[in-house]
Amino acid sequence: MHQALESLLDLLDLERIEEDIFRGRSRSALIPRVFGGQVAAQALVAAGRTVPAERTAHSLHAYFLRAGDPGAPIVYTVDRIRDGASFTTRRVVAIQHGQPIFHLSASFQRYEEGMEHQAAMPPAPDPESLPTAAEMLPRYASAFRDEGVVDRLIEARAAVDLRYVDAPPWASVGSPREPRSQVWFRTNGKLADDPLLHVCLATYVSDMTLLDSVLLAHGRGGWAVGDVVGASLDHAMWFHRPFRADEWLLYDQESPSASGGRGLGQARIYTQDGRLAITVIQEGVVRVPRP
Repeated sequence: MHQALESLLDLLDLERIEEDIFRGRSRSALIPRVFGGQVAAQALVAAGRTVPAERTAHSLHAYFLRAGDPGAPIVYTVDRIRDGASFTTRRVVAIQHGQPIFHLSASFQRYEEGMEHQAAMPPAPDPESLPTAAEMLPRYASAFRDEGVVDRLIEARAAVDLRYVDAPPWASVGSPREPRSQVWFRTNGKLADDPLLHVCLATYVSDMTLLDSVLLAHGRGGWAVGDVVGASLDHAMWFHRPFRADEWLLYDQESPSASGGRGLGQARIYTQDGRLAITVIQEGVVRVPRP
């Protein structure tokens, strides 16, 4: 297992300080605030640890309220909203410096049989045929604000093998493209057979590239390039079928709208054999910096 993945798993292993209260740490990020995928994944860990193991997460809905301080611990308080015959609902509030920075509602369900259909998986190349981040990112070093961004991007994504199908936003600054993007991803190492762990790691990765399609529509390179400023506002995920985050997953993303200083991304995540595993929707602030 890659050392960066071990570090990420340690980050998700929250300290339980009371029956329904947990404490988490943060890792360094490209921006001076806590990475949204981290706080979402940690909140889901907190929720999941108050739910019977036989009930798996089927959805989450979250709001990012304030920028998190990466130098301070995050306290997660869990409210046991409902324990029904089939479904369990939890609400989690992440708190720093006495203020809420993030709010999550998550629902869990015991397994049951039901009707089956799904959207077909779109075409995509074999992930093994695509360059790794370490191979791809140095090609675009000149697009970033400073030379260290490439190394920091590689370090920030070292726990996950994330491969772009098409050129990323920073490769086509000034040239608007169709607001669609695809990436393949999997963790850089095998994981334990814990469904909650795989769901939490997919949640972590889901915040990395979803708004790329918004940037592509306007020929913008992104936060690391410096031609937009922004932050995640809300995030929703539906987990349809079992999957493993340590096996290849196709993240097929698009942006149907941008307006009012906000951009919307929506996506489907498929297993390599074509099963629709997850649906994701996120809106974020996406603004052109003022002169």
